[in-house]
Amino acid sequence: MKRNHVTCTINGDDIEFLCDADESLLDALRDEVGITGAKEGCGTGDCGACSVILNGQLICACLAFAPEANGGTIETVEGMADGEKLHPLQTAFLEHAALQCGICTPGFLMAAKALLEKNPEPTETEVRYAIAGNLCRCTGYQNIVKAVQYASNKLQDTATEGGE
Repeated sequence: MKRNHVTCTINGDDIEFLCDADESLLDALRDEVGITGAKEGCGTGDCGACSVILNGQLICACLAFAPEANGGTIETVEGMADGEKLHPLQTAFLEHAALQCGICTPGFLMAAKALLEKNPEPTETEVRYAIAGNLCRCTGYQNIVKAVQYASNKLQDTATEGGE
């Protein structure tokens, strides 16, 4: 079977890889590119553990075919930190005990990032709707919601300080 050549940008880096026409984006990221942050939880798009941002849209990477990423831009959890400096969402998840086993955490972080990029000051209800496609068996959701709201406030404070 002929493999597809995919050229895209992942976390700011130009990347090329080969994949089968029916290979999921999740499998290509993990197996072809070596980016393993997105996890396979269910393989059917029900849990959100594999969430990534493709061309500005939050998607379940297990439901997208890898060739669909050709020419696109992908953001994964690995791209959130700036070197050793964690993204405010990552710090908030740590500080608010919004994670336990970690399988769902990358998906929650990407869903929260996508939300805050579109709506920097979400209400609790808006946070809950934004993460509704992500399932956690360990923590419940209260600490995750608190962490997203805390990160939102921190990002707003940083934006205000930078704008003065």
